[in-house]
Amino acid sequence: MDEYLTSRRNFLRLTAAALLGARSFDSITSRESLAAGPSLAASLNPQTAPPDYTLRIAANPIEIAAKHIVSTITYNGQFPGPLLRFKEGRPVTVEVHNDTDTPEQLHWHGQFVSPDVDGAAEEGTPFIPARGMRRITFTPKPSGLRFYHTHNRAGADLHAGQYSGQVGAVYIEAQNDAGRYDQEIFLVLKEFEPLFSQGGDMAQDFLTPASRVKELEAAGESAMKASLAQGRPHGYEVGYRYFTINGRMLGHGEPLRVKRGERVLFQILNGSATEIRSLALPGHSFKVIALDGNLVPTPAEVPVLWLGTAERISVIVEMNHPGVWVLGDLADDDRGHGMGIVVEYAGHAGKPLWRSPPPFLWSYARFARHGNQVPAEPDEVIDMTFTKRNAADRGFNRWAINDKVFPSQAASDAMTATYHLRQGQRYRLRMHNASDDIHPVHLHRHSFELTKLAGIAAAGVFKDVVMVGGHQEVEVDFTADNPGLTLFHCHQQLHMDFGFMALFDYLQG
Repeated sequence: MDEYLTSRRNFLRLTAAALLGARSFDSITSRESLAAGPSLAASLNPQTAPPDYTLRIAANPIEIAAKHIVSTITYNGQFPGPLLRFKEGRPVTVEVHNDTDTPEQLHWHGQFVSPDVDGAAEEGTPFIPARGMRRITFTPKPSGLRFYHTHNRAGADLHAGQYSGQVGAVYIEAQNDAGRYDQEIFLVLKEFEPLFSQGGDMAQDFLTPASRVKELEAAGESAMKASLAQGRPHGYEVGYRYFTINGRMLGHGEPLRVKRGERVLFQILNGSATEIRSLALPGHSFKVIALDGNLVPTPAEVPVLWLGTAERISVIVEMNHPGVWVLGDLADDDRGHGMGIVVEYAGHAGKPLWRSPPPFLWSYARFARHGNQVPAEPDEVIDMTFTKRNAADRGFNRWAINDKVFPSQAASDAMTATYHLRQGQRYRLRMHNASDDIHPVHLHRHSFELTKLAGIAAAGVFKDVVMVGGHQEVEVDFTADNPGLTLFHCHQQLHMDFGFMALFDYLQG
């Protein structure tokens, strides 16, 4: 969907106050009076002053290819949802209208907001009522690429939660934004028409370090063998019929038009409910400058990008290989069913070309701080072991953290906090994955620093989602600096819905 692209040319000639570029399509920007600073509207009663942004949740038809239309729940009748551009530290008011018959949650993923705004029922955020509206005011932070999405649990309903089209990008402009590029292009990767299958292994041969913990592998395999010996089938997994970038299948949308010599900033969001995605552009490399919206200490060029569910990557691409190319997923089947977009140089035409890149392994450590610098020692270490109970719930896998399955919304058990934090202290989450699945785990309302990846020390990379490889260990540190209930979960919808959650709270005094 070409309208979703935002182009900013001759960036260096813009002043820091110029928040938007030469043109902006299908994005919601703040009212001109508010963008200029304090206004009469800001001094009015907040319940009667017009909102800075309005979002509307409703079922809509979305054309993902010529004469191929899917029905899904969207924001403002489009997919992706409108690109929202905020200014770091400037309060905004958002009005969210829910035109469906189901109460909804809208999660401000990656932002440091309060629990009543964050958009998670488990934290106590009020629902947006069915056929109703909720108005919220908050201060956007931190700067960088964030996003918003539904946080409803879907369970066995493949039309609900993030299986729907409720995903949109957020870009928070830094107070002193700077950079050099000729175009800025936002890409949202998303699948449609999900369906259940049973079993199937999740490929993870793209990750490095690849070392596994033998004890975790033995425990996981033993549990699976015992389950199968009892006559249980493999648990349900989710697959998809159609794959899109910005809501269009490969070859069915406008190409990304570039010129030789341009520097293009791609802001890429994996908006999938369950899938890990890859991207390559033949003849080009990606210079990774930020992960999950946070600048990395060591920008590096790579031939392939890998994004776990809900991860974001910001990259610069030097357009120096003229032609008509496919920017697409490495998986032939996924790309063949739509996961790609055409990149067309000025003055070139013809059939888009795809060439598979050479083998490449993905590692967050590549972008970490170099040298012998190590993160500060934590005040407390919290050990978490992730386990799978195969097909334990009507054929669905149940997921546990330290043998505790988070209760479903229908359960009578209270959603009580398992972990208790003291404000200002630094905590290390030492995560042990005893399953063979990759888990993209997410901590709400905080960022964390990657400190150890499959036994390899790291420092300086801050994220809010990290892929924990099958039978591997990952350690991350965060500072308890945003009081209130805080949700931790796997961002794979099927895992989150069936127990893979935990709550943190802050101790008083």
